[in-house]
Amino acid sequence: MLIGATYDAPMDFATVAPYVAKPLTLSPFRAVMLAPARVGDPASARALARPYRDVADRLSGWIAQGWAREDSSPALYLHEYTVGGLTIRGLVGVLDVSRRAELLADRAVWPHEAIHPEQAGELADRMLQMKLNPAPILLVHHGARELRERISSVGQGEPDWSYLDRAGQRQRIWAIRDRELLADFAHHIATTRCLLADGHHRYAAYLRLQQEQPGSMWSAGLAMLVDQLDTPLFLGPIHRTVSGTDLDAIATAARSAGAAVRELGRVQALDELDRNHLVITDSTRWVSVRPHGLDGTTLVAWLHQTLLPSTNSDQWSIGHHHSVEEALATASTTKPAVLLPSPDFGKVLSLVEAGGLLPEKATSFQPKPSLGALMRPVPDE
Repeated sequence: MLIGATYDAPMDFATVAPYVAKPLTLSPFRAVMLAPARVGDPASARALARPYRDVADRLSGWIAQGWAREDSSPALYLHEYTVGGLTIRGLVGVLDVSRRAELLADRAVWPHEAIHPEQAGELADRMLQMKLNPAPILLVHHGARELRERISSVGQGEPDWSYLDRAGQRQRIWAIRDRELLADFAHHIATTRCLLADGHHRYAAYLRLQQEQPGSMWSAGLAMLVDQLDTPLFLGPIHRTVSGTDLDAIATAARSAGAAVRELGRVQALDELDRNHLVITDSTRWVSVRPHGLDGTTLVAWLHQTLLPSTNSDQWSIGHHHSVEEALATASTTKPAVLLPSPDFGKVLSLVEAGGLLPEKATSFQPKPSLGALMRPVPDE
């Protein structure tokens, strides 16, 4: 979904995608990569633009012109990217999504946000026309020490590709083809449990394509597995603006829900923004809200499940914003902003592993890799 886009607030039409069952499998594939000068370049997005049915031919043309390249043979890739002083690395391969988990203990991939089936369907149709997974979904886990040691060993070697892309990300990629090493990775990955950090709708699109074309190359989708104990992704909040209500109505609903509500100055209110407080503002007035009894849940879940439904309005709608500045630029007396703290990774993981689910757009895992670094063609069989 687009940053800053607005959606109807009720979650009636949102659901959770099915769960992929263990063993977790990341298999080698033959990657297509844009040329370094085109990775992260917004203009390169035209290679993946409408009409989607022409994307495969368009990429073939780019390869012929030297604007993209196709790897010589299938590989599992160690991908490391650095931006803003933060380095992320993980294994990139094709995730087998053909098995469904019935029990909590059998789940290999744990989505933590709701999805809209119609959007997942649109993405599935788009990928089918493109014959391409244009970017990996991001999975995070706490890997075994032995797995981290193997990854570190690969990363000490000379990368197959190393460059600074147009978005300012330093890219380093190793192609892993050694059979013994691949078998070792497969062994350590098989029993791991992953939180789906980014790409909930693409993940749901993978599942839909597998269901529609079982046994085909669409029984898998491109994924990057990051060890949160090794090179952790930053977990940030996604703020809200709420149309169809006002600050007083939200503050009154918060008091009725048993929260401590205080009207403060801007600086004092922002100082209180932490894991126990959220801040509401219409750009003129500022209110700090501290809910009671958050054990086992999160502020964003309390906002959607308790606070907003208590405002006595069925007309409100939500806008999502990845920065405080963006939320405040949109806020007004008829569209107050709700500023949220960064979620706690441990609490999110515990909630999901207990079978819980967060509202849509509850988290922002950053940074994401630049578009075009690694793509997976899915040719007709």
